[in-house]
Amino acid sequence: MSLKTEKLGSLFTREISRIILEEVKNPKIKFVTITGCDITNDLSYAKVSFLTLNREDKEEIEEALNSASKFIEIALSKSIDIRKMPEISFHYDNSVEYGENIERKIQELKEENKL
Repeated sequence: MSLKTEKLGSLFTREISRIILEEVKNPKIKFVTITGCDITNDLSYAKVSFLTLNREDKEEIEEALNSASKFIEIALSKSIDIRKMPEISFHYDNSVEYGENIERKIQELKEENKL
């Protein structure tokens, strides 16, 4: 990823968070946290990662976010001056669960070694 796309990804993360909080009307997606945005070098696609407090409904929330993606793209194009607006797709950020899983395995190994 180039420096330009990294900066643009950071800007997208902030603006998408603001748009979801202020402009999106769907109550299912009001309480999500946008954790990052990876944009392809040709500005064709943007993969937006999110977290939610309610992990059980993450698939339903992801579906709601993706159905609102065109609205978010239009709102984003009004706030960011860019030659080509990437197609946005939302994906649940598994990094927290991955970290918790590693932490649990480390604890299990520590407990086994104490025996």
